Amino acid sequence: MDGTSDFRKKYEEYLNIVNNALDSSLATDDRPGAEIYNAMKYSLAAGGKRLRPVLSLAVCEMLGGSKNDILPFACAIEMIHTYSLIHDDLPAMDNDDYRRGVPSNHKVFGEAMAILAGDALLNKAFELIASHMRKKEGDLTACVKAMEVIASNAGAEGMIRGQTLDINSECCELSEDILEYMHRCKTGALINAAVLAGACIGGAAESEYEALAEYAANIGLAFQIKDDIMDVKGSTDQMGKPSGSDAISGKNTYATVYGLEQATRLLEGSVAAAVDALACFGDKAGFLRDIAFYIRDRNN
Repeated sequence: MDGTSDFRKKYEEYLNIVNNALDSSLATDDRPGAEIYNAMKYSLAAGGKRLRPVLSLAVCEMLGGSKNDILPFACAIEMIHTYSLIHDDLPAMDNDDYRRGVPSNHKVFGEAMAILAGDALLNKAFELIASHMRKKEGDLTACVKAMEVIASNAGAEGMIRGQTLDINSECCELSEDILEYMHRCKTGALINAAVLAGACIGGAAESEYEALAEYAANIGLAFQIKDDIMDVKGSTDQMGKPSGSDAISGKNTYATVYGLEQATRLLEGSVAAAVDALACFGDKAGFLRDIAFYIRDRNN
């Protein structure tokens, strides 16, 4: 990760919690149609950094919240993220044959099953949250707010709006402002959801919530800028999918609009702003600061 053993150890701890919970969340059966679970599990188990659920767990824990209370929301966000990747890879969208180093869902299961697997993961995400809320005693206000944050960031005001802009802008020049807005929606929205869901369940005060929103906005943008840089500089092995595909398909990215040098400066600025936003938490935010540096320094 960022080179520090404490950070790597903590990240692995969160990663194991998330992977175990995800693995147990998709129980199959032998009834007709159960093969949908194979397609769902294929993409959900394909690996990845699990950055979003890790962020939810880390924020909630920093605020003194319970891992058990945030875990269903964290897993839901990863399911939503995975469904979006399945659909993004379809021929009608980005038309990518590989994801995370393995064939895309539709290359293995066919386009129709890939669409259904994505739909099923989206619905399973909110089933997980609803099931947790049904069993939970006491005030559910924080849970409802966290669910609203996730839904709004995943929908037409967030991730889907960003994807809409991305599709409509291929082979067209975007202004710098619209480029930033597109990526704050497309990539940043689910990262925002992950951080703020953790803030809701962890019981963040208003000032803490605002600080975490600023942190989330900046690491979300940094993540996309780094992706755009890696699409130019990274190898297919590092990326888990063919590199250079953005330029070939005429996409507007930070690398194509600004050039690598300026894009790198913007990346550094976003990371610095994210770190600054955590000042009010002092040493408690050490792991979240390291996440920002990890996003800057990652190579996949």
